[in-house]
Amino acid sequence: MASVTYKDVWKRFGEVVALENINIEIDDKEFLVLVGPSGCGKTTALRCLAGLEDITEGQVKIDDQVVNDVAPKDRDIAMVFQSYALYPHMSVYDNMAFGLKLRKVPKEEIRKRVNDAAEILGIEGLLNRKPRELSGGQRQRVAVGRAIVREPKVFLFDEPLSNLDAKLRVQTRAQISKLHQRLQTTFIYVTHDQTEAMTMATRIAVLNKGILQQLDTPQQLYDYPENLFVAGFIGSPAMNFFNGKMVKEGDDLFVDLGSFKVKVPKNRHETYQHLVDQEIIFGIRPEDIHNPEYAPPSIIAEPVDVKVDVTELMGNEIFLYLMHGDHSFVARVDPRTRVEMGDEIRVSFNMDNMHIFDPNADPDNPVAVR
Repeated sequence: MASVTYKDVWKRFGEVVALENINIEIDDKEFLVLVGPSGCGKTTALRCLAGLEDITEGQVKIDDQVVNDVAPKDRDIAMVFQSYALYPHMSVYDNMAFGLKLRKVPKEEIRKRVNDAAEILGIEGLLNRKPRELSGGQRQRVAVGRAIVREPKVFLFDEPLSNLDAKLRVQTRAQISKLHQRLQTTFIYVTHDQTEAMTMATRIAVLNKGILQQLDTPQQLYDYPENLFVAGFIGSPAMNFFNGKMVKEGDDLFVDLGSFKVKVPKNRHETYQHLVDQEIIFGIRPEDIHNPEYAPPSIIAEPVDVKVDVTELMGNEIFLYLMHGDHSFVARVDPRTRVEMGDEIRVSFNMDNMHIFDPNADPDNPVAVR
């Protein structure tokens, strides 16, 4: 068990900057998820910690020890890769025991560790099988078991579920979360799937283009994204964004979106007063756009007339792809809603949960205004 620290870490591949001044402190026993789109630097950050990549500048620490120059085998970490990387000619038992045999661990200790790991993962009945006789999910559990038997200070997972089908991904996700609770060890997990990140993490580090965008708990990231990138990346379907302008009419503030306007709640006036007559970006999540008939009674609702472009019935909810003027956006509404393509309906925006981003603060990645 150990804490992990990235301090002012840079990683360059020639002229390409893969990691730019990364600072992250990961607590002992924490489950931290590194998330972001392909090429954002999350796997590079993991490989720098594992010692599979040399960092260009900065320090990586495990507990209080700087491990920049420590060999990977001496860092006391275990890594689970996207590919299972099992030896096809060995049994499951031998695959899990292989690393311990290389370290000259006594046979009885090896047997105990392998059997304990197999019990934790529910693969006791598979120990005599070869990898070709296993399903994808079983192979992934064997790969995790091979890491468990090492009893490392830190577990590293590099997109371990990406080769599994959707149903198995959900099951294995739950198993890894339970595993973390049982082992009480530091887990660092890389994924591009924000749903995995939201459901598993103690905290999430969102990266984009090698830069740490935000580091916080899943709920804080969802409720209070610091910039447009985080707002658009966290949440499924993604947050809707509208280019608009903050305007004042009498004592009221409105977000003027061209073809329609929405009134800003009174309790937000002080926050947004300085943006009057400025271009802004208005954000609202699909789950905050309601069918008025089934909207929560306590919200500050702004009505918007729209045309239904596409409907997607999901069983427990309906996704409505809506249009108003030049704007296209998504609503996630109550399954009792009865609409069809081409219908003209009224929806309610929950203005309690509106977001405003200021493109003047950073044109490339507008900052949230609070």
